[in-house]
Amino acid sequence: MTEKRRILVIDDEADLRELLVITLGRMKLDALAVGSVGEARAALEKSTFDLCLTDMNLPDGDGIELVRLINQQYPDLPVAMITAYGNMETATLAMKEGAFDFIAKPVSLDRLRQLVDDGLGIRDRAPETPVSDQLVGHAPAMEQLRQQITKLARSQAPIYISGESGSGKERVARLIHILGPRREKPFIAVNCGAIPSELMESEFFGHRKGSFTGAFEDRKGLFREADGGTLFLDEVADLPLHMQVKLLRAIQEKSVRPVGEPREFQVNLRILCATHKDLAEQVVQGRFRQDLYYRLNVIEAHVPPLRERREDISVLVEHILQRLCQQWQIDMPTLAREAREALSQYPFPGNVRELENILERALTLADGAVIEARHLQLRDILESGDDGSIATPSSSTERARPANQPLEDYLQEIEKREILRALDATLWNRTAAAKKLGMTFRSLRYRLKKLGLDQGGDSDDDETE
Repeated sequence: MTEKRRILVIDDEADLRELLVITLGRMKLDALAVGSVGEARAALEKSTFDLCLTDMNLPDGDGIELVRLINQQYPDLPVAMITAYGNMETATLAMKEGAFDFIAKPVSLDRLRQLVDDGLGIRDRAPETPVSDQLVGHAPAMEQLRQQITKLARSQAPIYISGESGSGKERVARLIHILGPRREKPFIAVNCGAIPSELMESEFFGHRKGSFTGAFEDRKGLFREADGGTLFLDEVADLPLHMQVKLLRAIQEKSVRPVGEPREFQVNLRILCATHKDLAEQVVQGRFRQDLYYRLNVIEAHVPPLRERREDISVLVEHILQRLCQQWQIDMPTLAREAREALSQYPFPGNVRELENILERALTLADGAVIEARHLQLRDILESGDDGSIATPSSSTERARPANQPLEDYLQEIEKREILRALDATLWNRTAAAKKLGMTFRSLRYRLKKLGLDQGGDSDDDETE
């Protein structure tokens, strides 16, 4: 016979303790209920539990104290906070201290079952792959980030992932998802800045067929598509204010109402968000709601820019080249010493994504087993300011046409260089590069094919970090 899971309940209200014990018993769980911090300490020292639920206000202390204690002395024990209705400050503080989630009074039995399932799932679904295998780099900032990701994966707290464009924020979000208890459920990523304002409510919450012009069929929406899993809101700072209000309500109520639908649908998901902008500064400027900021920014994970972890450049180069060569089914080339030195000095304003683009382009241009510095086609920048901004080159690298080089080849070389500069400046966004060059997207695509720089496909889908 399978041994029952043990739940520790801590609450000073005898009626609520009795209700929770009965409800958990019907879920085939063995619950022990106590009414104080002292009794909870004694129970933890005497027995082993699979989950803990604690109230905030206790006769001899508070629940935050217990959350800290459990997080430090019993790190494998998931703990959730029972809070007064609408007390988001307490819930936020509890999750910052290590609680994986919270439940508000009066306790909803459906919400309680969901909370218990989530908590027990944290212990049941331990990650199979260590985070060190998924995040490349040995810089101290990356080691700290890996440790943080491992802790954050156990929680259900909303996470704000900060960092520059191209630094790897979406990779961090995916790691938090696959290392957590929701790993078998969907991970839905959406770029908030890419959705037209008038379609946002429908995209997020869904709609009923015929609810507006163009609604030819029912749509579930991103929240319901991510139900049970994780919803990653990239570039969340680009949300218009009217949508921020609706997003806040959906997160707090854990329910959504599709456009044209009279009823609401409960959703159980984890919210992760990211932006390359300073979200706190956006709040100060009135562009982002303060209440939504505090709801999303329960815990912050910062992804360092590549220029702050230069010791990782060489290992990243090897990792990216291996992956590309496996995809293209080609032998892996070596990097000439000058190429390695050039990469080590380059400021990488586009971070890891720019490094990937540089190496992919170099593999295309290299015609042998060695990647030379010229194949990297780095911008004429090897100096940057203290803030990582790009400095204006002191001298031009344009060279005169060699006497033995045909004019057509020389002009083609110049054309290739200018196109690559524009692509680099726009992080290989071909639509933006075409605008920068003063040509149409179709014309740029033709030139890329002509010069052998086309990376496949006719679409211009730009990756999100």
